Amino acid sequence: MTGGGPPRVALVGANGHGRWHRRMIEELEAAGRLRLVALVDVRPPEVEPDAPVPPRAAVLTDHRAMLATTRPDVVVVCTPPHTHLPIALDALNAGADLLLEKPPVLDLAEHRTLLTASAAAGRAVQVNFQALGSAALTELTDALAAGRLGPVHRIATVAAWQRPDGYYARSRWAGRRSLDGRPALDGALANPLAHALMQCLAVAESVTGAPARPARVEVERYRVRPIEVDDTAVLRLTPHAGPPVLAALTLAAEAYVAGDVLVDGERGRAVLEYPTDRLRLPGDPAARAVPGRRGLLANLLDHRATGAPLIAPLARTEPFTAVLDALRDAPVPTLLGGDLVRTVGDGPERVRVIRGVEAVLRTAAETGALPSETGVPWAVRPYVVDLP
Repeated sequence: MTGGGPPRVALVGANGHGRWHRRMIEELEAAGRLRLVALVDVRPPEVEPDAPVPPRAAVLTDHRAMLATTRPDVVVVCTPPHTHLPIALDALNAGADLLLEKPPVLDLAEHRTLLTASAAAGRAVQVNFQALGSAALTELTDALAAGRLGPVHRIATVAAWQRPDGYYARSRWAGRRSLDGRPALDGALANPLAHALMQCLAVAESVTGAPARPARVEVERYRVRPIEVDDTAVLRLTPHAGPPVLAALTLAAEAYVAGDVLVDGERGRAVLEYPTDRLRLPGDPAARAVPGRRGLLANLLDHRATGAPLIAPLARTEPFTAVLDALRDAPVPTLLGGDLVRTVGDGPERVRVIRGVEAVLRTAAETGALPSETGVPWAVRPYVVDLP
């Protein structure tokens, strides 16, 4: 580790979503919080006007060479999920703290391997579930602690987005169940709508005071194109302690639903629109914006400097990894088609949507029932996993 000056930061995975990390790093570097020393990617860094590559930063194609030559204090990892573990272990062995893009890893064995390595190295691992830094989420969990909703009996989320055909051509691992002999699991639950489920797990944690360890996972998974993973899923998680959690999610929506987290208690309902940080608590006339998000890289830097608690430490995300672990051996999602699915547009921007899917997802979120339990004609029996 280096002494003096701001922490030296390297980014592994500088393209794609890595460009978002480059912008966050640029802002913190401008504020004197860090120094970018290296970008690593198998392709040359894409142009990012808000985060040009500093002349002093090394640009490499191999993370091991970067670790040996630049000795960063912090490594941000934004590579495909199935590559996270070896890169993370190498960074920890080199003495670096980690900001690891979500999902951190894809099964519990890897999760625990990483926890053990982090403890042995004495280094921090933060997972980039950035919505956990929301002030709106904090206000919601504070309201729960104060008893404003009374005992909580159900937590649910509903989100309805679209992804075009081009999304599934963005990389070798897009829409894949596995790649190069390792799980990839690039479905709605594991990747673009992972934040919706993680917000629910964070709320459940606030209710019981401990991570919501799953006892049973029941899930119905669907797809509207020949991919290997889900683009639509309804998952019900029964924890060992605390209220059940239901996630109703699609990337094949007719109408956009940003992402609502519904918390039902004896004294009323709270609704958090997590992408926009809008919150309505019982008694509020309408949803209101709650400004303020703590960036997880900034929080990691605070942790290094002052010991401030991490917002999304690896251990906090274990219930999310447990869900992925449960889904790893699930059958290929049911392919929907015929009159149920229609297409809009053409070429890479073509989208495929499920007629009426938003109403199906809303019903699931409102009732806690899976589509197959409410008579949805295209629903299939859920895949069920009981966990120790």
